[in-house]
Amino acid sequence: MSSTKTISDQIFINLPVQNLKRSIDFFTHLGFTFNPDFTDEKATCMIVSDHIYFMLLETDRFQFFTPKPVSNAKTETQALYALSLPSKEAVDEMVNKAIEAGGATYAEPQDHGWMYGHSFEDLDGHQWELGYMDLSKRNA
Repeated sequence: MSSTKTISDQIFINLPVQNLKRSIDFFTHLGFTFNPDFTDEKATCMIVSDHIYFMLLETDRFQFFTPKPVSNAKTETQALYALSLPSKEAVDEMVNKAIEAGGATYAEPQDHGWMYGHSFEDLDGHQWELGYMDLSKRNA
C-alpha cells in the first residue's frame, strides 16, 4: 500500500496567447482536444490528460488574474512545459506537427539511450519539452 499523499488531483496551467483561434488551430493540429464547457471567445481548456489541463487565455483575460505585467514568451522564458510521451516516434511526430502548424524548434534532439527528448516553441513563444524514457535501459 502506497503512503504517497497528494495535495491535488488535477493541474490547470494558464498560458497567455495573442490569438485564441490560432492557438486552438495550432494545438488541434498536434492532436490536443478542448473542453467546450470551459471555452468562450477569450479562453479555452486544452486537455492533456485526465488530470492535466492548459487554460489558453487571450492576454487581456490572462491579465485579469494577475497584478503583474504579462511577460512576452517570444523574448523571455517564463517556464518550460514538459510532457512525457509513449515513444521516441511520438516525440518526433509532435515536434514535426508543431513545425507544420507554424511553430519552431529551439534545440536539437537529445538521445541518451534510455531517455530521448526534443522541443518546440508554439505560436506565442511558449517552450514545450517532449520526452520519452525507457527506465529499463537507464543503467544498462
